[in-house]
Amino acid sequence: MRSDDDWMDWDTGPVARPYTVTGGRTRPRGGAYFDLIDVVARSSTPADAFLVSSPERSRILDLCGNPVTVADLASVIGLPVGVVRVLLADLVHEGLIKVTRPAARGRVTDRHLLRQVLDGLNAL
Repeated sequence: MRSDDDWMDWDTGPVARPYTVTGGRTRPRGGAYFDLIDVVARSSTPADAFLVSSPERSRILDLCGNPVTVADLASVIGLPVGVVRVLLADLVHEGLIKVTRPAARGRVTDRHLLRQVLDGLNAL
């Protein structure tokens, strides 16, 4: 009979650390930066099977069939944003996705909006 103190391999869950998904890299290729609100979509280039070298990259490409923000992408995939940014930089470099950045409108200093955000955070 098995006690609660005995662990089986499958009880431990995933054992790969997030940095293993990126091959140990912690920064996006070429110094690329992706803001949380940047919109990512698949390019017109078809994804060949040999280019999609991991389940995470394949999942990103599947989700990018419709435009999605970097924040939503990281949330759905369940990986840290830093890891997703590294993978996105690789996919951009390979021409498999494109990134659209919102038009810069200058600094947002709407006190009413900031007050609402602060009130919402305090309510948590």
